[in-house]
Amino acid sequence: MAKVLIVEARFYAHLNDMLLAGARAALDTAGHVHDTIAVPGALELPAAISLAAERYDAFVALGVVIRGETYHFEIVAGESARALMALTLDGLAIGNGILTVENEAQAIVRADPAGIGKGGDKGGDAARAALALLDLKQRFAG
Repeated sequence: MAKVLIVEARFYAHLNDMLLAGARAALDTAGHVHDTIAVPGALELPAAISLAAERYDAFVALGVVIRGETYHFEIVAGESARALMALTLDGLAIGNGILTVENEAQAIVRADPAGIGKGGDKGGDAARAALALLDLKQRFAG
């Protein structure tokens, strides 16, 4: 049984609630224990994971970034993904469930935990990805 930390950027709480429900359901179904912490936004997700790296076996990063009128969208979407990838290359098992969308309607479709097979349940997908990476890490550990 793995100990998993779900780190969520609560900027859009109603959308994150759907992502979180999917992630928790996937981890519960797989029989793993999990904790959840919240950070202000997607840029803070990698830092929080890095700070908790010694205490958990795997991580699920959840958040929603909706395109606005400025370049800020590209910075937040790109830099959060880049930093999460850097952490995975350092050996952490992380499922990236940060949605980067044009509008709230797209986010709802992707976040909906009931949308399995229809482009939804991205929180559950991120949790399953974290577990798959953890399995690989354990398989290749010498």
